[in-house]
Order: sequence, then C-alpha cells, then structure tokens
Amino acid sequence: MIQIGIVDDKSLNRNMIRQNLYGLNEIEVVLEAVNGLDFLEKIKTLPNHQLPQVVLMDLDMPVLNGIDTIAIATIKFPNIKFIVVTVFDDDDKIFEAIKAGASGYLLKDDAPDMLVDAIQNAYHLNGAPMSPAIARKTLLWLKQGPKPASTHQEQPDTMLNSLSEREQEILKYLVEGQDYKKIAGILFISPQTVRTHISRIYEKLHINSKAQAIQLAHKFKWN
Repeated sequence: MIQIGIVDDKSLNRNMIRQNLYGLNEIEVVLEAVNGLDFLEKIKTLPNHQLPQVVLMDLDMPVLNGIDTIAIATIKFPNIKFIVVTVFDDDDKIFEAIKAGASGYLLKDDAPDMLVDAIQNAYHLNGAPMSPAIARKTLLWLKQGPKPASTHQEQPDTMLNSLSEREQEILKYLVEGQDYKKIAGILFISPQTVRTHISRIYEKLHINSKAQAIQLAHKFKWN
C-alpha cells in the first residue's frame, strides 16, 4: 500500500485527484491539505506509520507555496517523495521545484494513468517521473549547460519573516556553530532565554533539531 498526501488549495483539484486514484487497492490517501502551512501542521500530528510516502503538491497556493513547502519538508521528512502537480510549465518553476527537492513534475492536464504511473515510479523505483513536455525541457537544460540563476525569490520569506529579529539573530549564531552559552554571552541574555527562543524558532520553522535548522538556513542562504 502506497500512502498518499494531496496538497492543493482548490477542493475541485483535490477531488479530481481522489477520483483518478479511486478503486486502486495499492494507493491510499492519508492526508489532504489546502496549502503548505496546513500540510506542515497536519503531518506533525500523524504517527510515523501513517505518514504519506508520496505527496502530490500544487505550486501556486496561499500562505505557503508548494516550492517552499517541499524545501522545508524534505529536510524534516527525507523519505517522502514529492511530486509536483501543477498548471505551470515555465522554466523557473520547474527548476526551482527540482532544486527544492521535488522527485517528479506533472501537469494537471496529463492523463490520469500518468499520475498513477508517477506515484508507482517514485515509490517503487525511486524514479523521477515527469510529463513528456517537462522531460523535454529538462533534457534541453542538460544540452545547453547549467541553468542560470532564477530571477525569482528562492527562499521561503514567509517562514523566515515569521521569526522575530532576535530569533533571526540567534538562528544566525546557531548556523555559525555557537552553543547556547556562547550565544547567551554574545547577546547578554541567559542561556534559558536562548533555549526559549530556539524552541520558538523550531516551532515556527516546523523543525525539531539544531541540525535541521542549520540545513534549512544553508539551503536558503539565510546565513
């Protein structure tokens, strides 16, 4: 049984995906969310054996978009495969999604059997399923050489900006490798105050360790 998550802000799209997967004994939908933040909140409530193994992720969503969600979630849940299912086929979106950690990229107007094949490919074969049009674009990138830097913002500003100035300052020192006591001395606050700030940082970034905080900061060049 492949456990699936569906993240899309439009109920019509979520229902259509469910309909396309209906009757398949191998696939079970265990989570639905209306945006990236909703997904990160809901997945925290699931026990490990009920976590989705493949997540179908829309890109254009309010609150927290699909690319930023994938980038955050792949750090905390490295075993989950994320397949983008979107209407966007422009180069920047594709490149940013893959860079964020997407395992596949499909278009919403692809045939339903392509979605099923993509889920099975990603889960059973650790593959990178793509729509034919997206695969052609990717092949063209490889022929042309390195993809130029995107002109779009590549870090989840909504997540970083949710931190207070003090929390951003403490995150910076964490990334530099400073321990609690050292940070407390630099900022002239108590170690317990530092711990409190760090707990809030973890909660706001939906992570639970110093290592994940450092990974996230490096990934988005917050440091």
